[in-house]
Amino acid sequence: MPKNPLVHHPPWRQLLILSVVAPLIVGLAVLAFTWPASRTEARSLPVGVVGTGVAAQKAAEGLTSTQPGAFDLHLYASDAEARSAIAHREVYGAFEVSSRHITFLTASAASPAVAQLLTSAAGAMAGQLSSTSRPTASVVQDVVPTSSEDPRGSTFAAAMTPLVLGGVILAVMVAVLVGFRPALREIVALAVVSCLAGASVHLVAQDYIGALPGNRIGTWASLSLMLFAISSFVAGMAALLGPGGVAVGAILMIFVGNPFAGVTSAPELMPSVIGQLGQLMPPGAGANLLRSSAYFDGHGAAQHAVVLGVWSVVGIAAIFEGHRRVAHRHNARHSNDLLAESPFYEAMSDVTAESGVRT
Repeated sequence: MPKNPLVHHPPWRQLLILSVVAPLIVGLAVLAFTWPASRTEARSLPVGVVGTGVAAQKAAEGLTSTQPGAFDLHLYASDAEARSAIAHREVYGAFEVSSRHITFLTASAASPAVAQLLTSAAGAMAGQLSSTSRPTASVVQDVVPTSSEDPRGSTFAAAMTPLVLGGVILAVMVAVLVGFRPALREIVALAVVSCLAGASVHLVAQDYIGALPGNRIGTWASLSLMLFAISSFVAGMAALLGPGGVAVGAILMIFVGNPFAGVTSAPELMPSVIGQLGQLMPPGAGANLLRSSAYFDGHGAAQHAVVLGVWSVVGIAAIFEGHRRVAHRHNARHSNDLLAESPFYEAMSDVTAESGVRT
């Protein structure tokens, strides 16, 4: 049974402390998840505009004037360039504007929330052009759609929290419950169970539900790397700080990384600092790496793979250092025990005792 940290306080004071601390923790947890969602709006959202004519210029001016700072506009000379930019995850969508119609190119696989937002913007733009000139039609083309089994991306988003929890659970199983020793054996165990867990998630999400189409090897590797990055970091914290380290790692991943990941929206729809921070943590980087491998043939995956790699290296280093400290303390205690049992130590103790008596 875990040691009670409040054991030196009387029961009434323990209850008083819990009555203050427990609601505070619950409130902060709810705030961590709800505050970013309540501040969702476009912030420097990468969007393309196709064409160099008057209509395209008016469209660009309309986007920048109606919502200042909402869009980061990229200009493309042709429809093919815009489609390539969307497929390479350089922009979320593109507006192709002429005097008679607006063709909006989107990628719902990148973010269903952004696709919906930009589709509404295309309709508003068509209305503005119709009011100033001849009637303008609006056409939407989904260049990179989500899976037909998950058209709104809800299954993809719902899988992220269990994945983060799964990474923490793997760390607890390997580093705490089983307690593999030495450090290299623990790291190998984490890698093996992460790969197997990634395969399990892959079978459920891709083969059974059909929410993750695309390259099977890439999707499995993305899932496994995300799980390993989370589990190795949590295990590293456990090695350095003991059982409290598990709490530190779990809080960081579940209550910071997970709500800041922007899985249900997009990093550019969240407050700037929150969106950037979320992409520098395993949940956000893992979700985007998974999108790239499942829908975009790996385009845009490199930076997210690097982030997960860095967290994995940090976790591995922490595991080695934690095990080194434990071994050092064990060796020191063992040396003291051997010294205390040696005849030389006993003789020296007798001499010291006799000297003390004489003085």
